[in-house]
Amino acid sequence: MAHSDRCLLDHLIAAASAGGTPAARGAVSYQRALVTGASSGIGRAFTQVLPASTDLLLVGRNAATLDEARRELDRPGRRVETIVADLADEAAVADLIARADGFGIDLLINNAGTGRLGAVIDNSARAERETAAVNVLAVVQLSRGLLPGMIDRARRERRRAGLIIVASTAAFAPVPYFTTYAASKAFDLSFAEGLAEELRTQPVDVLALCPGATRSQFGSRAGLSASNLPGAMDPQTVARQALAALGRQRVKVTGIDQAYLAPALLPRCLLTRVLGVAMREVVARMAASPTPARPARRSSPGRP
Repeated sequence: MAHSDRCLLDHLIAAASAGGTPAARGAVSYQRALVTGASSGIGRAFTQVLPASTDLLLVGRNAATLDEARRELDRPGRRVETIVADLADEAAVADLIARADGFGIDLLINNAGTGRLGAVIDNSARAERETAAVNVLAVVQLSRGLLPGMIDRARRERRRAGLIIVASTAAFAPVPYFTTYAASKAFDLSFAEGLAEELRTQPVDVLALCPGATRSQFGSRAGLSASNLPGAMDPQTVARQALAALGRQRVKVTGIDQAYLAPALLPRCLLTRVLGVAMREVVARMAASPTPARPARRSSPGRP
């Protein structure tokens, strides 16, 4: 087995077994959190499981659902604000950075994402660009723009900051007919791991969250029924596991057990072929459906 495949398998086994080995440091209580894709799915779940003492800056594209989330989360003495923003727009991301820096966040949850099921050449160029812009460029821009201030504040206050980047189990192998999405999540995984090492001496913890099948709107919008997949998890369970892993692990995989690690043992080219056959059948069934799938925007990642 190639070294890279062995490292991948080691990551998966460690993350999917007992949840990793806890560090000696106790749980960190965050004061102010920014959550992108906060209106539903895993993003909404993060806002629900964070302590009521954590102020929240909620970001999404749907003003109505964001306002609903704000009303649900509002508590006396708690600051909950919303920002309607399209993270495919670089200028909107820059405005968000300025707002979040002024908010004084110490926890950044890069959760928002998008994907389009189908062959790359059959999908619109706009949809493919949007996937790359939201899943890759916005993650880099937000992380680079906000980490310096987060680290400075953490150092001054003698606390720790936190960064969660939501990748996917799709990050671990090419997924034909979900090609750009899977590639973008592979970037997110690698980016988070690289950042974690670069910042290992700084007062900030970095986690790549790789959810498996999760009950969310993303899967249904992409034409997938994640709730019917074996081991599909509740978004709040995923969010709780991620927060528990932050500061203890660099990669957290949810929603799978040891039985699902078998594909990692296959050569990469063979794994791509197998996934291609399976996804081709999915796309064929969708094409025969009277209600074709729409582009999928998500606040939590559904998985093929």
